[in-house]
Amino acid sequence: MKIAHLILTYTDPKLTERLIKVLAHPQFDFYIHVDQKFSIEPYLYLKKYPNVFFIKDREDVRWAGYNTIKATFKCIREIVASGIQYGYINFMSGQDYPIRSAQYILDFFERNKGKQFIEYQSIDKDWIEAQPRISQYHLTNFKFKGKHRVERVLNMITPKRKLPNDLVPYGKAMFWVMEPERAMYVVRYVEEHPRLDRFFRFTWGSDEFVFQTILMNSAHRNELVNDDLRYIDWSGGGSHPKVLDKSDLDKILASDDLFIRKVNSKVSGELLDALDQHILATPSAKT
Repeated sequence: MKIAHLILTYTDPKLTERLIKVLAHPQFDFYIHVDQKFSIEPYLYLKKYPNVFFIKDREDVRWAGYNTIKATFKCIREIVASGIQYGYINFMSGQDYPIRSAQYILDFFERNKGKQFIEYQSIDKDWIEAQPRISQYHLTNFKFKGKHRVERVLNMITPKRKLPNDLVPYGKAMFWVMEPERAMYVVRYVEEHPRLDRFFRFTWGSDEFVFQTILMNSAHRNELVNDDLRYIDWSGGGSHPKVLDKSDLDKILASDDLFIRKVNSKVSGELLDALDQHILATPSAKT
């Protein structure tokens, strides 16, 4: 089985290089999307590594904006258009890092073929605080003077928004691991329903609910495993997870996850060194 690791990044080419090196495996390919706002030049040296490809049709990614979904869709299309038969796409950021060895990760996915790994909750029943992301107008994806005032007025004079096609909203984490066929199912569904595409453009943080909503309202819902396979620490509150460091090592190793999020070179160096040593000692597969 071949795996396509799809990396959305813009921050640190050296960290991306480290991620590629620690995950190096003949069955692993790496697809790198560099945010269009940033120069791709600092990343191009990574072409020296085998199985590294750059997404050609880049997108201007805006935090919590619909452009993140547009970027993801473009990436999925390019991976599928490569003609390479991948068992899974592992969607990750440039600030993710493995906890297990490449062979361990490959064995895990071979054992779990047919399952889609994505974290989800019902927005109607469980993730209540996310409801305004959908029920109100958000102009996050747009840049113009006075947009916040326009947003406030829109939400004062218009009724609550409701998803088209009687879709029930689900969501949670942005990143996932799924078969290319299921990823393309989401791409095609949204693109074949223009009303839905337009609806998502005026939401907030659509990257955290588009895939969950489409798949949980489909015949494929029973394939979903409610797990994104990532160790993330939200204990600091707010909309960003903690940047992990060496003090988190024991908790990370005690988890059943395959990856951590999030790390950076400055804060997480000692942690990454320790994980590299751990990865060398974990050749066998999780069941």
